[in-house]
Amino acid sequence: MEKLTHSEVVTLLLQLATMLVLARVFAEIAQKFKQPAVVGEILAGILLGPTILGTFSPESFEFLFRSHPMSNIALAGYTQVAVVLLLFIAGLEVELNLVFSQGRKALNISFFGLVIPFAFGFTAPFFFAEFFGFSEGSKLLFSLFMGTAMAISALPVIVRTLMDLNLFKSRMGMMIVSAAMVDDIIGWMIFSIILSFMGKESGGIGLGYTILLTVGFAAFMVTVGKSLINRVLPWINKRLAWPGGLISLSLAACFLAAAFTEFIGIHAIFGAFIIGVAIGDSEHMTERAKEIIHQFVNNIFAPVFFVSIGLKVNFIANFDFWLVLIVILVAYAGKVIGCGFGSYRGGLDKWESMAIGFGMNARGAMEIILGLIALENGLINEKLFVALVVMALVTSMTSGPLMKWALKKKAAAS
Repeated sequence: MEKLTHSEVVTLLLQLATMLVLARVFAEIAQKFKQPAVVGEILAGILLGPTILGTFSPESFEFLFRSHPMSNIALAGYTQVAVVLLLFIAGLEVELNLVFSQGRKALNISFFGLVIPFAFGFTAPFFFAEFFGFSEGSKLLFSLFMGTAMAISALPVIVRTLMDLNLFKSRMGMMIVSAAMVDDIIGWMIFSIILSFMGKESGGIGLGYTILLTVGFAAFMVTVGKSLINRVLPWINKRLAWPGGLISLSLAACFLAAAFTEFIGIHAIFGAFIIGVAIGDSEHMTERAKEIIHQFVNNIFAPVFFVSIGLKVNFIANFDFWLVLIVILVAYAGKVIGCGFGSYRGGLDKWESMAIGFGMNARGAMEIILGLIALENGLINEKLFVALVVMALVTSMTSGPLMKWALKKKAAAS
């Protein structure tokens, strides 16, 4: 079995230490300005990557991130695990009972908040493909990806924004969270199927079987799988050391589900997300246990992943102002119009509808993960990746203030 050399181990440990320290420092600074930690972590990556360190001290950048390819492979493995765990904890946030309890209004928001942004995101790149950086491959797949990228939301950012505004347990808050949950489940399924169309290895399984297995796996996990988990978790909580037993077996289930979906030609993240939904929705998965897993992932794995985003590309060299502007405008227009129309159709007034549209517009970590996977699979180029990252940051940073503005307008009008 091949192993890292002495110098490669040293380099890997230096990489992890540097990335974790800078991520923590910049995350703290971001939170001081009432911004999500992910904003600071990505800025830390931009500082460490080819944009800043690679420009002003190329020797240091080469030594830390280019001198030992095997260390980089090990780091890539670490970040791959981080992505799987990030989607797992996103799944833990989904509460199916909450989705069902909100009924027609949440479904209205979810449906139009998915279809209209998808249509906006699909149409513009399909008719203006060269502007969006499309050069080769299938224009249809490229446009489908952009539609999905415009349709998906970031549930963790949305929940945090609602908590900051003291709206999480309100009627509006529950509708937003429920709609975002449905959008995330459908959005990640669509994206996983898009990747399968690109000819990923699927263990010899045909595309039709891959899609059938994907839908079947999702349906099984949120019905029969959820029921089995409900029966097993009490035994785990009673017989094994808490919380160690619960956490280790939950993560083992996450990796098994991720391995299964990766094997059948759907990205590992989808398996992790769906098993997270099934486990998180169990009445025996306590909030305390969820919080421990969240702390473990968000402070050890997530920072390294988000710092690694800044190592991928030169954000200054690949920053296209007009492309960034158009991506941001399409993102805002799609979500605010779609979710706003769905809310208005469900009986809310115009200012409440607008507030819901702004609330659902936060993209955060999920958009960045989506963009990175598309970049690694050759679906998009570096300029579009930078535009998607900037859009994710802008929508996450403005979601709360814009919601607050819309709710003030409603209060003034009533």
